[in-house]
Amino acid sequence: MIDEPNYTNYNTDDGNVSRFQVQRRRKQAQLKRQIRKSKQHVRFLLALSRLCLIILLVATCYHIVRLKYWRLNPKAFDSLGNTSIKIENNVITGSDRILRAVQENEVFSGPIFLMNTDNIKESILKIPTIQNVFIKRFWLPARIEILIQEREPAITISPNENVAPIAFYTKDGRVIGRAYLPLDPSFKTVKVLSYNMTGNQKFDKDKIKFITSIASDVEKYSKEQVQYIDFRNPDDVYVQIPTVKIKLGSISPETYPDTLKKISGLPAILPKVKLLDKKVKYVDLRWQNNLYYIKLAE
Repeated sequence: MIDEPNYTNYNTDDGNVSRFQVQRRRKQAQLKRQIRKSKQHVRFLLALSRLCLIILLVATCYHIVRLKYWRLNPKAFDSLGNTSIKIENNVITGSDRILRAVQENEVFSGPIFLMNTDNIKESILKIPTIQNVFIKRFWLPARIEILIQEREPAITISPNENVAPIAFYTKDGRVIGRAYLPLDPSFKTVKVLSYNMTGNQKFDKDKIKFITSIASDVEKYSKEQVQYIDFRNPDDVYVQIPTVKIKLGSISPETYPDTLKKISGLPAILPKVKLLDKKVKYVDLRWQNNLYYIKLAE
């Protein structure tokens, strides 16, 4: 026979509780305390590991930022023969001239991504031929790329047809001196003969647009390239094309629609000029009712 366990009863507020139940409750409480301590220990280890990871990341970032590949070469602005600086899209303005403008600024010693390029941009924009500048920053290795947007030439200025241009005007009305001449042949400009560029001879943005439209219309109807427009006497304007010189007289934006009608008659006039066996001094288009006068050379 199996002996029955001997339970001793204890009096409590809730009634009689056996010793076995008391011991079980004590063990459960002890187990809960051990679980809480284990959880606290795990949380402590997790917090410690996070702290170590943060310290490691901060140290890694610190060393990465201090790598030389993030920084420009201290001699980056000394010459164009290094890989730290590159200048592109400049046709009129020499790279040496742009580099001299860049050299007005000190080489940034910090990481390339923290470099402020505004001062370099302002220095380059002082050059009259440059309209805008875009500066790109790269790393591995650290370097900058300068993209130039130049003003577009519209007309060149010469005192007479046998002299090379001494200046040119851009489409936005900016006059550029001889230091930036001659222009690259890729630029299509109109040669204008003029003695000075002040007073009534000054070429502003509207006048430049007017002159280029005259050249465009003459080329359209003559099928020949305009060699120059003579503005030395504003009241007696000439346009030279390979076949003949065309006299337009006094012209202005207000009277040009009437002048354009006369220019549109060039397809009928030029064949007759070519048939003449004498040298023609000019064709006078100042007459009304589509009349014209061919002036022969003496």
